[in-house]
Amino acid sequence: MGREARRTITEPEVLRILAHPVRYELLSHLLAVGPATASQCARAVGDTPSNCSYHLRALAKAGLVAPGDSADGRERPWRALVTGFSVPHDADPGSSDGRQAAVIAALAVQRDQRLVRERLARRDRSPERWRDAEQYGLYTLRLTPAELRTLGDRIDALIRPYIAATRDDTPTGAETVHFGFHGFPLNDAGNHDAPEEGETP
Repeated sequence: MGREARRTITEPEVLRILAHPVRYELLSHLLAVGPATASQCARAVGDTPSNCSYHLRALAKAGLVAPGDSADGRERPWRALVTGFSVPHDADPGSSDGRQAAVIAALAVQRDQRLVRERLARRDRSPERWRDAEQYGLYTLRLTPAELRTLGDRIDALIRPYIAATRDDTPTGAETVHFGFHGFPLNDAGNHDAPEEGETP
């Protein structure tokens, strides 16, 4: 597996820069497909090349992307400087950092839902081998907060060898695949749950 450069974003200015729909989409696109020009990014995210160039420069200011060298003297490709990122989930919701982190988390969920809807709309045009392989599992579990964290860590460990930005043993026939999961308490259970093991009531 290639070298991982995952970044936890805590800097207020970087959080502010990333908490923008186009910038979030641009960084996600570069992480998925690798280097791309502003024109290629524009086609992928449904924006104009000039607007994408502006937002790519903002991401570069945040240290998340960088321009590469042009092979033909024309448009330069942009590349991600990270192989993944996360935002702090424990930031004060009333703080500026907490609000920006919440916006970024919402953008991630919105992107996930949009990609699922788009996939289902075109699923019948996909080869049967991919229709048979794709996953849409939903589960209702009974977990403590510690168990939920452990489950998430285990799923992450299973997924990590296949991350597009770092996998260097990609077999023939592999495609870029979107894979997401969520885990959270239902019915505001977290407001009145029992203390975790080792905690004092």
